[in-house]
Amino acid sequence: MKDLNHIKHFYFIGIGGIGMSALARYFKAKGSYVAGYDRTLTELTKILEQEGIEANYKDDVSLIPENILNNRENTLIVYTPAVPRDHQQLGMLKEQGFNVIKRAQLLGLVTDKKQCLAVAGTHGKTTTTAILGHLLKETGAKVTAFLGGISEDIQSNLITQGDDVIVVEADEFDRSFLNLSPNIAAITSMDADHLDIYGDKSELEKSFKEFAAKVPKDGKLFVKSGLVISGSSIGINDNSDFSAENVRIEDGSYVFDLKTPSETIKNLKFNLPGKHNLLNAITALAMAIEYGTPTHDLTRALYSFKGVKRRFSYKIKTENLVLIDDYAHHPTEISAVHQAVREMYPNKKVLAVFQPHLFSRTRDFAEDFASSLSDFDKVFLLDIYPARELPIEGISSAWLLDKIKNSKKALVQKKDLLKMIKAEMAEVVVMMGAGDIGEEVENVKKMLLHEA
Repeated sequence: MKDLNHIKHFYFIGIGGIGMSALARYFKAKGSYVAGYDRTLTELTKILEQEGIEANYKDDVSLIPENILNNRENTLIVYTPAVPRDHQQLGMLKEQGFNVIKRAQLLGLVTDKKQCLAVAGTHGKTTTTAILGHLLKETGAKVTAFLGGISEDIQSNLITQGDDVIVVEADEFDRSFLNLSPNIAAITSMDADHLDIYGDKSELEKSFKEFAAKVPKDGKLFVKSGLVISGSSIGINDNSDFSAENVRIEDGSYVFDLKTPSETIKNLKFNLPGKHNLLNAITALAMAIEYGTPTHDLTRALYSFKGVKRRFSYKIKTENLVLIDDYAHHPTEISAVHQAVREMYPNKKVLAVFQPHLFSRTRDFAEDFASSLSDFDKVFLLDIYPARELPIEGISSAWLLDKIKNSKKALVQKKDLLKMIKAEMAEVVVMMGAGDIGEEVENVKKMLLHEA
């Protein structure tokens, strides 16, 4: 499929996914008919329905809307790699000759022949993309941004303010990002992950190098200092091309100077905690400057950024009680959360509640998970969230718990979580994971506020 000019109807299989829902919203905003299927009804799919997007939640071909079935020639079926091969709706639509493509291919078509700014990396891409989209929006650019999370500023995963420039999160899962052709790109990190797809770290790095090679000679690639890919470097106090210097914390926010190849921008303020988030901000600033954003506008724009839901999101923030919700599901991300918590609350006891995500990831990084979790004062482990996987014999949260060196640890069933957290009376509670732990956070918040 070469273009979308004749497409008027879209059907998304897996519409509740964060990337899929952003595309669904985009085409709905452009006046297309949009509908979709997802396995579960969630807050996000409820909102999509409120926005006029039809959704069904049972894999039954009779639930596919007539608008889709009766308009085969100008309809596009979009699916994610997470959809099982025996999915009945997808199978039937393929058999009937509908145009069927993956989400990543659609994103490639949307960005084709447009000025495209893409952020890749095993960690940091969602926050960096959200900051970049926010910087361009706040400084008046005609920007569309597809975000891999819900921006706290706009309560959405889609920024629509014109289409002179498109900002996208470049996902390495299933090598999706190789469908993009970015003019300006960044690689925030290349830690081993998705080994169920890649097999080993060298294959993952090879894929990132393929992505980097897609940036044209008249474009620009930014890379975190120390990565094995050449480009303009991003760092903190390390003589990188774009570097944060004179970094300090004032009233719970970072204040820093940004050294660029041509100038130093003084006293930028940034409200997200953690050195990993500071690096994300520097990356977004560098990309915005390369795009042509006037640097005098960036100080105000950066300071107004509120963050991304489930990325070090404060659910409670008082002098005596803090509850933080974070999507961290990889050992490097857990360590980054720990660094941020210790920096902000150096003298407080911290309880970490973690739900491992995927049996394969738990198996592949067990020692690193154990090491990163051991740094917290106390650890509660929930059962592994399987997502798209079947159980692997011998791999369980109890098995992982045995590897954690911290003696203050416990395996907790979800039904017991509230009373276990309540009994701890911890000053700082951090809830981490990419599964359904996020749905427990509001219950924990209500319980803690009620007890406070």
